[in-house]
Amino acid sequence: MRTSTSLIAFSMAALLTVGCKGKENVPSTTNPPPSTTTAAVSVSAIDVGRTLNADKTIGDNTDTFKPMDTIYVSVATNGASTGSSLSARFTYGADGQVVKEESRQIAPSGSATTEFHIAKPDGWPEGQYKVEVSLNGQSAGSKSFEVKKG
Repeated sequence: MRTSTSLIAFSMAALLTVGCKGKENVPSTTNPPPSTTTAAVSVSAIDVGRTLNADKTIGDNTDTFKPMDTIYVSVATNGASTGSSLSARFTYGADGQVVKEESRQIAPSGSATTEFHIAKPDGWPEGQYKVEVSLNGQSAGSKSFEVKKG
């Protein structure tokens, strides 16, 4: 009897071992949890001009404006993100007086273009200006431009 009890116990242990090993090779049918990271997005171009095309690109690139012009900035990005922050900070003069600061939430899935602009109905003072673009709080580039009469 002892031999048959031992034989049964040994057989059951062997079956359990084989059964467990068989499960290791079976592919899982559950999906992995979604990734919390997003693909990289980067700024590929910053352009300034007087007009804006329908696709938010600049119609006429220039770095010289008249006091009554609306100044458009087109920021091209590449890559994908489920939520990034793109901001533009316009400054005037050597001391960097802030004219306007604006931020937009973007969620691109490839190439995209975002537009910013400034306008002043009574006209911009003549002088040097700059727009600094940041992506997720990090500098992504800048463009200098000038306002002058005539």
